[in-house]
Amino acid sequence: MKRRRREFAACVRLNEGTMSHGPQPILMRTTADGSSSKQATVDVVPSAEPVADSENCDICAQVLTTLGTFAAVRAVKAYRLRVELTPPVPQLPCLDHEAMLHEGIAPHAAAYVEDHESGELYELVLTPSKRRIEIDVASTLREHSQSGRARLLERLREQFPEFSYRVNKVSWLRGDRRVARACRAQVTLREVLVGSDFDRTARALDRLRTVGALMEKESRVASWSVRTVTGPFLAVMGFLVYQGLGELAPELGEGTVTLLQAVLVGAAGALFLYFGLKAVHLTEMANRVWKRAAEFGLILAERRRLGDRETARSPAGEQDNKERQVDHV
Repeated sequence: MKRRRREFAACVRLNEGTMSHGPQPILMRTTADGSSSKQATVDVVPSAEPVADSENCDICAQVLTTLGTFAAVRAVKAYRLRVELTPPVPQLPCLDHEAMLHEGIAPHAAAYVEDHESGELYELVLTPSKRRIEIDVASTLREHSQSGRARLLERLREQFPEFSYRVNKVSWLRGDRRVARACRAQVTLREVLVGSDFDRTARALDRLRTVGALMEKESRVASWSVRTVTGPFLAVMGFLVYQGLGELAPELGEGTVTLLQAVLVGAAGALFLYFGLKAVHLTEMANRVWKRAAEFGLILAERRRLGDRETARSPAGEQDNKERQVDHV
C-alpha cells in the first residue's frame, strides 16, 4: 500500500511538471495486479500564431520590399504586426493606436518612405486585411508636394492594383497644422530619418519633450479653471436671471420672459462648454506633440543601434574589437 501511494504521488508530480514545462515523460499508475508501470510522453505544443497574422506580415513585407524599387523605406511603425525587411530599418510600435485600450483596430504598418527621385518624404499606412493603403499628410506636412503625392499614388496603383487608396488630409478640427508647427520649430522629420548629427537631433528632441510637457500642463490649468468656475457661475447667473427677469413678467409677458431666461442661461452654458472643449483640445494636441517626440526618439535610438551593428560587422569594426580584446587581456 505504501509503495502504491509513493508511485501515485510521483505520477502527480510528473504530470504537474509536464503542464508547466512542456513535454515530459508521465508515469502511469500501477495496475491492481502489481504489474510494472507504463510510461508515456505527452508533447505540449505552444499555440501557434494565427495564420491571418502571418499572412498580414508577409503582405506587408512584400509591399514594403516592392516599394524599395522607387522609394527608400526609412522607418516602420507596426501595430500588432512584425515586418522583417532586408536590410533592416528602424521599427517601433504605432504609438497612436497602441495607446488606445480597445481591440477594434485592424493590424497595420505605417512606413516613412523617401522618394528616390525627388527626395520627398511620405507616410504610407498599409492595412493588409482590408487591402488598403493610405497616405497620411499630417505627419509629413511640408515634406512633400501635391504633385509628388499624385505621382506616388500613380506608382502605387500600378504596382498594387488590388489595393484601395485614400489620402488622409490635414484636419483643422484636430489641430494638425498646430501640432506640425510646434514639432517643426524644434526638429524636422527629415533630420530624424536621414540626419547624420545624432547628438544635435537628440538635443532637439529633448527640447520638444519639454515643450510637450509644458503644453500638457497649460492645458490642465485651463481645464481645471473651467471646471472650477462653470458650476458656481451658472448657478449665480441662473438665480439672477430667473429672479430679475421674473419680476418683468407682468410687463413683458410670461412667454417672453421664459424665452429670455432660456436664451441667457443657454448662451452662458454654451460659452463654458466651448472653453471646456478648448481645454480638452489643447490636452489632446499636447499629447500628440509628446507622442511625436517619443516616436522620433525611438527612431533615432533604432538608427543608432543599427548603425553600431553595421560598424561592428565591417572589417574596421572587427579590427577595433580585436584590438580592444587584446588590450583588455
